[in-house]
Amino acid sequence: MFEGIRVYNGNIFRMKEHLDRLYDSARSIMLNIPYSLEELTEKMIHTVERNGLKDAYIRLVVSRGAGDLGLDPNNCGRANTVIIVEPLAIFPKHLYETGIDIVTVPTRRNRPDVLSPKVKSLNYLNNILVRIEAHMAGVSEALMLNDQGYVAEVLLTTCLFIKRQALYTARLYRRT
Repeated sequence: MFEGIRVYNGNIFRMKEHLDRLYDSARSIMLNIPYSLEELTEKMIHTVERNGLKDAYIRLVVSRGAGDLGLDPNNCGRANTVIIVEPLAIFPKHLYETGIDIVTVPTRRNRPDVLSPKVKSLNYLNNILVRIEAHMAGVSEALMLNDQGYVAEVLLTTCLFIKRQALYTARLYRRT
């Protein structure tokens, strides 16, 4: 599983909230993170400082660790934790003024009862297929619908739109 976190002017944005969500996700899939919250906080701060980036993206990844090719997590050793810090790849300035082209793709968002959206899993096959479909359509962004045909999310950004002077975004997930 992972968390994607922004760094603004050397400060990790909402670090506690991101780490709380990471530890909640780990508990929900019975994964023991080998560091305390305080230790992981220090490791993240240290990694950002060592990279010397003021505006960056952090990808914090936790896996079950090395194991055999089977599916039994009991055959894995200690969980692995990886902190990746890289320069922030922001859209070109003109796109903030003109917008981007977007396509609604046929691939649907995974159902929340099958793969919980509360766990940021590394199972990104769904998103990879959507990215391929957007590329084939010649655009940089894709709109995904849920299994009932409602707007679920977009691939790379936040989906917002204005209708009759009201701002809309997709619900976290729809039960009906």
